[in-house]
Amino acid sequence: MQFFFDHLVWFFKKPEQAISPLKERGLHVVKGGRHESWGTYNTLSYFGLSYIEFLGIDNLSIAEQHDENRLITHIVKQLAKENREGPAKVAIRTNQIEELAIKLKAGGLTVYGPLNGERVRADGQVIRWSLLFPEYAGKKISLPFFIQWEKSDEERYSELEEQGVIGSHIVGQPKLESIGLVVGDLDKTLDIWSKLFGLKQGEEYIDTELNARCRSLNLNRTNLLFFTPIGDGPAAKVLKEKGETPFLVNLIDTNQSHFFEMLGGYWRFR
Repeated sequence: MQFFFDHLVWFFKKPEQAISPLKERGLHVVKGGRHESWGTYNTLSYFGLSYIEFLGIDNLSIAEQHDENRLITHIVKQLAKENREGPAKVAIRTNQIEELAIKLKAGGLTVYGPLNGERVRADGQVIRWSLLFPEYAGKKISLPFFIQWEKSDEERYSELEEQGVIGSHIVGQPKLESIGLVVGDLDKTLDIWSKLFGLKQGEEYIDTELNARCRSLNLNRTNLLFFTPIGDGPAAKVLKEKGETPFLVNLIDTNQSHFFEMLGGYWRFR
């Protein structure tokens, strides 16, 4: 079963207000559209087919009606009730979502979906996909969710490029090299993720800038980096304030070397 990194979901009260700060950093970003049946809307920044989605709520009464869609229950809890913005969830792409659901259920996980989703683009076209949300009952191990698009990667890339959604960034030709997640127990989390999804682990190292142990899971197009703090620093701060969560965007080929905080998360340009 083959997996690709698809996107990072970043909860933001007003996604359109992420556009200006991102553009000031030289990144290409566009308004997305609305998920009418979920009560949410988004702003998007693409790096090839890997992208960051800034997701907000525009109709809380609709959003609160969703129990099966765990991303929407998550955004209602974190954004509407706890008033916390920032990176929130990793989406992994697959072309075998039905088979994956069967496999994860057989492994003892609670599985929500596959659920059908759609979004109306600014030009009125409807984009469709399916979502799958695996969870461990009673365990606080955060897992990714999975997406299967209606169209092929080639069709989607061509359409997104034609619409200007995938466009040129001012800051070099950046690639979304990896997404960083902070976790309380590096060994346990990596063991669970790698066994569940068949992902290969990289060598462990110490990230001195974040003051954390780090190990990667190799995923097609964009890797996942897992950090456990070894003392005070950005990783420890995020874990204490937000719990286990994505928190770091690593972009390469940006013609600069810069580490900074923006829009409730951390960024590395290299």
